[in-house]
Amino acid sequence: MTDPRFHRKRVKHFDSPGQAHELTFSCYRRFPLLDNDVFRSILGKAINRAVERHHYELVAYVFMPEHVHLIVFPQAEAGTISQLLFAIKKPSSFRIKQWMQEHKDSRLGKLMVRERRDKTTFRSWQEGSGYDRNIDDSAKLEVMIDYLHENPIRRNLCKTTDQWEWSSWHFYHGDESTLDGNLIVHGLTDGWD
Repeated sequence: MTDPRFHRKRVKHFDSPGQAHELTFSCYRRFPLLDNDVFRSILGKAINRAVERHHYELVAYVFMPEHVHLIVFPQAEAGTISQLLFAIKKPSSFRIKQWMQEHKDSRLGKLMVRERRDKTTFRSWQEGSGYDRNIDDSAKLEVMIDYLHENPIRRNLCKTTDQWEWSSWHFYHGDESTLDGNLIVHGLTDGWD
């Protein structure tokens, strides 16, 4: 019998053509790693490269201090969701660790995990693939985009959606002056029936 303390949630991805994906993944042990612009910028660059390389459109996003919400839409040649997540998490984790080492960030030790007696590993992201939900029509997509954008308000991080800089809300409301230049948001895609 397996020990419940070591149970890892497994998420099945349904890579269905023509369906957007709402993806949520968390920082290791819900540590508020994304509480600064340096790490959010690193993550933004990784997302931008991954969606381009794996042929997805970034439809919406919001970065919270300890987790991330993305909505992506696969193009015709899209890789799998697992490939996309790996292409986001691995390089961002590497660069965050590198920055923490260079700047002697005291939080680095909290993100080191002993795998074996003689091996420790840096973890910026919680193991597993997080949450994945397919979105199969434009009405649901619009509801999910609004839900994502209101997440910082529900958490009392801001009073109005326009006050949270790390969100695609600015793209949808014509206020691109505060939109992070590292993230290329495509908006609602033409792929819907």
